[in-house]
Amino acid sequence: MAKVLLVEDDQALAETLELALGALGHKLTLTGSGDEALRILLEQRNPTDVVLLDVMLPGSDGFEVCRQLRRHSMVPVIMLTARGDAVDVVVGLEGGADDYVVKPVEPRVLDARIKAVLRRGNLTRQAEPDPVIRIGHLRIDPVAMTVTSEDTPLPLTATEMRLLLEFAQRPGEVLTRRVLLERVWEYGYLGDSRIVDTTVARLRAKVDRDGTAPLIRTVRGVGYRLERP
Repeated sequence: MAKVLLVEDDQALAETLELALGALGHKLTLTGSGDEALRILLEQRNPTDVVLLDVMLPGSDGFEVCRQLRRHSMVPVIMLTARGDAVDVVVGLEGGADDYVVKPVEPRVLDARIKAVLRRGNLTRQAEPDPVIRIGHLRIDPVAMTVTSEDTPLPLTATEMRLLLEFAQRPGEVLTRRVLLERVWEYGYLGDSRIVDTTVARLRAKVDRDGTAPLIRTVRGVGYRLERP
């Protein structure tokens, strides 16, 4: 069961999703205000596993809520948008969202996306003498779910961590966008490559040091490759 904060100002839709996702085993807390959502999350009034965040909200919209939340928390965020407009999608992802779904959405589809984003945060590997991965200046601990650069912790979301691990476990190998969508986001079909491109850009901004060559290289027209140290 996931504890879900649903931020949706359409009361009828919110109540419908509460009933449907509740029947699928999730426990929902509802709010129709982005400002109230931030208060709930930042004051930790209710432990939250996943945030379902509508884009169009009164007061602070979903984009602003996500940006503010990311300054303090790495809780998974799935954006709810009424359209798959490229600008809306990219702005949401650049703000730190882990995934997005276009309304109207079937509850079972949303349930699958919730479970997928939660699995990214449970990457504990089987016990090994030293599970830590070292890539250049990065120290990646999949068990502790931490990444440090020269002893400085890097604030990665679970999705960014999962993406980095895919690269770190296959240095020098070109990973296509389709492969990354399947392995990181668990899309069983050809999903939206904008998710991959935007999340890679976010990851690069966190792991690349100023004045150095990027660790993750773009292979034009194909995908991405982690440079061997």
